[in-house]
Amino acid sequence: MQRRVANVGCAAWLRVRFQACMPVEARVIARIAITRAVSRVLEQCELSHLPRRPIDIALARRQHAAYEQLLRDAGCEVRQLAELPGQADAVFVEDVVIVLDDVAVLTRPGAVSRRAEVASMADALAGMRKLVRIEAPGTLDGGDVLRLDQVLYVGSSARSNAEGIAQLRTLVAAFGYRVEPVAMRDCLHLKTAVTQVAPARVLLNPDWVDAACFPGFEPIEVDPAEPFAANAVLVGETVIHAASAPRTAGRLRRFDIDVRSVDMSETEKAEGGVTCCSVVFTR
Repeated sequence: MQRRVANVGCAAWLRVRFQACMPVEARVIARIAITRAVSRVLEQCELSHLPRRPIDIALARRQHAAYEQLLRDAGCEVRQLAELPGQADAVFVEDVVIVLDDVAVLTRPGAVSRRAEVASMADALAGMRKLVRIEAPGTLDGGDVLRLDQVLYVGSSARSNAEGIAQLRTLVAAFGYRVEPVAMRDCLHLKTAVTQVAPARVLLNPDWVDAACFPGFEPIEVDPAEPFAANAVLVGETVIHAASAPRTAGRLRRFDIDVRSVDMSETEKAEGGVTCCSVVFTR
């Protein structure tokens, strides 16, 4: 416990001390999940690696509601932000902020069309975290940032440039985090290729990122027939995973991982995974 407290800021230290004083049966971690309503112009989304296909907006909204219910089932208080009607990709809230224990980094998305999304996220987080920002000429997408303990692994992608990664390193150093750039290939974001699914395990596509980049974490490889299956949301002991990847879900269950599958077919057409649609953090 002392080593952990030494690595976090004052606000997080107080949370740890408060929980330590509570009876064991009362120590429930309160989590917030910020989401956003699906935009009516989702079909106009940015695309990098997929062909454009028709998107059923009504179905996308029903699927998003089911996804939000899984977040609630996993113990989150879901706070849905209002639709941004002119922002096609705004449902993918993960890309505009990185929320850590006692600081939130507002990003500067690599796609110019998405930069107007940041202001409303700043409003939503006001009073909950100290807010800092990535500034021009840096670019950074939250989908490129994978937190494993006190290390932030950042994909060197078309959306996150060296300047953005360098700024992130400077911004979070005072809060006890280390930033490690990660080489990736053939995918949009780092978390398209790898996510955490258990305290010491990551789920990854070895064609898109090397397991050796994440020392101390045992890799579980996606089924080769499901290349996009490495994207998963870990909430407590629950993993939310796309229903489009049942074979990979079966692999996770063989490690006694509690997998809850949800159909995300319409946001998948917009190059969105399950991590993209929420920002989950403790109070």
